[in-house]
Amino acid sequence: MSEYRPLTTREIETLEKQGCFSNEWNNIEVKDGFDPSFVRQTAFSGKIRLGCFRRSFQFAGGVTKHSGISNATIHNSIIDDDVYISQIRNQIANYHIESNVIIENVDSLTTEGKSCFGNGEKVAVLNEAGGREVPIFNELSAHTAYLLAFYRHRPMLIEMLNNMVDTYCQNICSEKGTVKSGARLLNSRTILNVNIGTDAIVEGIYRLVNGSINSSREHPSYFGPGVIAEDFIATSGSTVTDATLISKCFIGQGCTLGKHYSAENSVFFANCQGFHGEACSIFAGPYTVSHHKSTLLIAGYYSFLNAGSGSNQSNHMYKLGPVHQGVIERGSKTTSDSYLLWPAKIGAFSLVMGRHYRNPDTSNFPFSYLIENKDESYLAPGVNLRSVGTMRDARKWPNRDKRKDTRKLDYITFNLLSPFSVEKMIKGKETLIKLKETSGATSEYFMYNSVKIEAKALERGIFLYDIGIIKFLGNGLMKKLESEAFSSIEELHEVLKPASGEGTGEWVDMAGLIVPKEKVLELVEKIEKGKVKTFTEMNAIFGEWHRNYYTWAWNRGYSMFQSALNIDLGTISKQELLDFIEDWKNAVVNLDKMMFEDARKEFTLKAQTGFGMDGEDEIRNVDFEQVRGAFEKHPAVCDILEHIERKKTLASKISEKIKSL
Repeated sequence: MSEYRPLTTREIETLEKQGCFSNEWNNIEVKDGFDPSFVRQTAFSGKIRLGCFRRSFQFAGGVTKHSGISNATIHNSIIDDDVYISQIRNQIANYHIESNVIIENVDSLTTEGKSCFGNGEKVAVLNEAGGREVPIFNELSAHTAYLLAFYRHRPMLIEMLNNMVDTYCQNICSEKGTVKSGARLLNSRTILNVNIGTDAIVEGIYRLVNGSINSSREHPSYFGPGVIAEDFIATSGSTVTDATLISKCFIGQGCTLGKHYSAENSVFFANCQGFHGEACSIFAGPYTVSHHKSTLLIAGYYSFLNAGSGSNQSNHMYKLGPVHQGVIERGSKTTSDSYLLWPAKIGAFSLVMGRHYRNPDTSNFPFSYLIENKDESYLAPGVNLRSVGTMRDARKWPNRDKRKDTRKLDYITFNLLSPFSVEKMIKGKETLIKLKETSGATSEYFMYNSVKIEAKALERGIFLYDIGIIKFLGNGLMKKLESEAFSSIEELHEVLKPASGEGTGEWVDMAGLIVPKEKVLELVEKIEKGKVKTFTEMNAIFGEWHRNYYTWAWNRGYSMFQSALNIDLGTISKQELLDFIEDWKNAVVNLDKMMFEDARKEFTLKAQTGFGMDGEDEIRNVDFEQVRGAFEKHPAVCDILEHIERKKTLASKISEKIKSL
């Protein structure tokens, strides 16, 4: 039995007295408890269902307004309990307005024909000319998008994933849009074929067409003044405001786009930020950040990127149009006015400074500086390992996770040193040694993939990669030795053995999620064979990978001891173990001391230039200290010193434990 009933004659008379109009009052149904006194100056057409209006809402300045409908045209819509609708200049047509929604001073809220509300729109990432399209939908994760964009060599996978998207869209498409409970639509103009999620706020927008603003009670989304967006999907906790222009984009959880940002054919995943600049055909993995005017990110894949002011790339290398693409691996930075000519590939946690025209590939040299000198690209391998800024970045990312939704779409591995980055360091070290052997020890510089590496930089790179490798492998070993119980060297050998062979091969960074490549290929085969049929199943698998990171990372680390350091943990002696613990302690302390000295540069006399405006040295020093603080008390410096003492203590503790065997 329906909870709705036809209007009574008395209710119709009351509505007409209050300026309401309908050609077919018989097409309007209401709930028991409906009070017509709260509906005024409203024209109804098509099939209408109205709930009860019992509650009041608080507005800015302490103004109270009772739920109901006034000064509106409503066509073919369902309006649930306790909704406030007022000042609709054109119409609300073909919508389901759920309970506790406020819609005030809106030009039009309309669904025309059958719409998927942005779901299924194909976004031309990386290659403007097409070929890597990612179909966007409400449940899209960075990892699913990664497969869609980068696994084109598996056409069956792409076909199956696209079929899954099509099936998903069939369940979304409707001739009626939805405004979910608790949403607020205020002072806005045209909204056409847009679904609006729970508790979302849409305020002062200019035009929204064919999209979904997904939202949640834990983390509402916000679309603010001046925004124009079309063919888009936004997820919970996303913010788009300040006259931002969006076309064919996916906006992930916790993302913020504002201050006149412009983005087209791009996907942004968890915690990205875009202000002032422009994005065109980019795959922005988690924490891709661009804050400045004149910054163009184009046809590239990024994650954990910090793009400096005026950073640009070009995807026109020859004459066949914008068909080139680039990759800047996780954690990299581009300085002000930097430039890269695609195609190019930049290694993880690298710094790009200057202009680079020769299509460099530094992917096997993470933690490096790529610097321009007289139109040539110079590489300084590994030097970012000793940068205090690198440490600061690694610590700030988890703290800057804005996502409050209990259900997260993207799984993020924050670790600075991981099987992914350490594999690259091992390859980088081997490459540097090989360059030295083949080119001769007397060479002033070495060429590799269009970049110059000076002899001094090569030697330093080998040294720094050695330290980084030992630190990573030692971190995993020390964690095992600290947490596991053993009373003999034989028992120690047993507890160190991997529980399985999973993760012992190559690892990849899957748009923020660092996983064994074998696991990715297993999933690909399951999808191709129809064993994984829904995105819910896929996201559950991504979650399982994330939970197993440390187990699989140890499996990989165990095998790396043999391949990279020639240490067999299955037969290691007490003395060999004690020697390695000492090497690990020295590696950690040496890196920390390098960071300490790097931090000190921020407190030199040169750094104090511009302080003490109207005084001499003493006033400058006091002014600097009042603004920047004392070097010894800076949080980053204190963290380094505490880390050194903590690791020294751990090394001593574990060494004593080994000696007692």
